Formats: sequence, structure tokens, C-alpha cells
Amino acid sequence: MIVLGIDGALGEFSAAVARDGAIAAQASVRGNVALESGLAVVANVMAAAGISAHDLGRVAVGAGPGGFTGLRIALSYAKSLAQAWQRPLVAVDSFDLLEYGASFRRALTVVVGRRGVISARYRDSSQTLRSSGWVAQALDELNGALRQPGELPVIGAPEDVLAALAERAIVVRPHLPLVIPAASAAALLGASRDPAASVHAVRADYGELPAARVPRLK
Repeated sequence: MIVLGIDGALGEFSAAVARDGAIAAQASVRGNVALESGLAVVANVMAAAGISAHDLGRVAVGAGPGGFTGLRIALSYAKSLAQAWQRPLVAVDSFDLLEYGASFRRALTVVVGRRGVISARYRDSSQTLRSSGWVAQALDELNGALRQPGELPVIGAPEDVLAALAERAIVVRPHLPLVIPAASAAALLGASRDPAASVHAVRADYGELPAARVPRLK
């Protein structure tokens, strides 16, 4: 199966093509250029892989959590392309993209949203927990699980999160994602995940409530 992967939630816009479980082509651009350059990146990756839309089996997209603007743009592109090409759309969450290729007995995976705000997922053999918010708040909500005995593998955490864990006397072992860019992990995972019932069923996971509040009417 040939899968086109797209992601914009994890700090850059990336696209990749996976063919039969191997990456055929991949590319990424940093900065707030997804709106201007995203479709060109997709077209260039497909050209580099030597495929057209007719060859695709499905489209896979990172559905968040992550950066608000990049996530919205990538999701809009993926939905539009899947609908135009009449291909199934697979949504993959950012935690799975960051963990792809790694195997841990337990792990904390961290996704950065806006400055100072994270979404974190803790999992072990018996439970999966998730928390979103300011760094201290999110870690406090997971505190009991994080303090289990032994070294804690931590994937994708920036320095401020690692520092906050150290302040809590939690022994950690930082890890970078094994598969980059994130679109490559999306393309590889997309071949084995169930597609959405329709493109409209795929929704962005922003990891937190919007910072703005709706004023109350007097």
C-alpha cells in the first residue's frame, strides 16, 4: 500500500510517502510557511516518490495535539486532498507519531502547544493517562503515575518540562522521536490504522480549551 502522510502539529510542516512499509520520500519546512508552501511540499514529495494521486491507497494526517495554526492547515489540506482524490483518510494522534518505532514498559510523551502549554500522555501496562495545560498543572495532574519507581522514559519534552520533572525529583531518560519528520511516522502508521468513516469525522485535537473566553451576556 502507498500512503501519503501529512503533519503540521509538531513544530514544522512535513509530508512523506510510504510504500509497503518503507519511506519512499519525505520533506519538511520549518516556520509559519505551511499555508504558502504546504501544497508544494506535498507535490514535491509525491514527485520524488514517483507517484500520482491515482497510486495512493490512502492519506494519513497528524490530528494533534500540537500547534494550533499548523495543525489546522495540515488537517485542512489532508481532508481536501482525500476528498478530491476519493481516498480514505486516517487520523493519527501526535503522541503515537512521537513514539513510533520505540518500545517502553512505561513512558511520558510530551507535545508542545503554545508557549508554556503542553499536552502529556503517560502510559504503562495497566493505564493510559493524559493531561493538558500549563507545564506545572499538566505534570501535577499526572504526579502519582510519574512517581512510580524506576527511571521514566520521556519522549519529545523540551528543556522546561525536563526541568520541571527534575524539580519533582523524578528520574527521567529523555528520548527524541525515532522517526522524523512526523509525516513519515504518519505515513507508516496510516497503512495499519482504520480510516475514518468520512473526512468530516476527522477533527483536530488541540490539547486544550481556547485561551479566549466567551463573555457572558448581562
